[in-house]
Amino acid sequence: VQLQASGGGLVQPGGSLRLSCAASGFTLRYYAIAWFRQAPGKEREAVSCITNSHDSIYYVDSVKGRFTISRDNDRKTVYLQMDSLKPEDTAVYYCARRPGGCGVGTPESYTFNVWGQGTLVTVSS
Repeated sequence: VQLQASGGGLVQPGGSLRLSCAASGFTLRYYAIAWFRQAPGKEREAVSCITNSHDSIYYVDSVKGRFTISRDNDRKTVYLQMDSLKPEDTAVYYCARRPGGCGVGTPESYTFNVWGQGTLVTVSS
């Protein structure tokens, strides 16, 4: 059972990146997938989450209108399209899974039982 996050890198403010979270060893369609991030000196926060049935999506307020989460169960991959990036988006981004939905309100990290290794996103000129 594994999640592998990729797609991070260095981008200028206003630029875009697409993160990918590849699942292996389990059936992706039964699980919600969330993206969390942790910046240096800050606590980890939930950025976005998509339920197993695509019927509910969560975004933290700071990324609404700029980030888009999507999933392709056939390709066993969840994506996070990040546009109009800002320096404050700089962080290590992790994907994680939990059965079914994303939970009530803000996704809680302790309810996610499998985590990817993280991919670094740096937004800087």
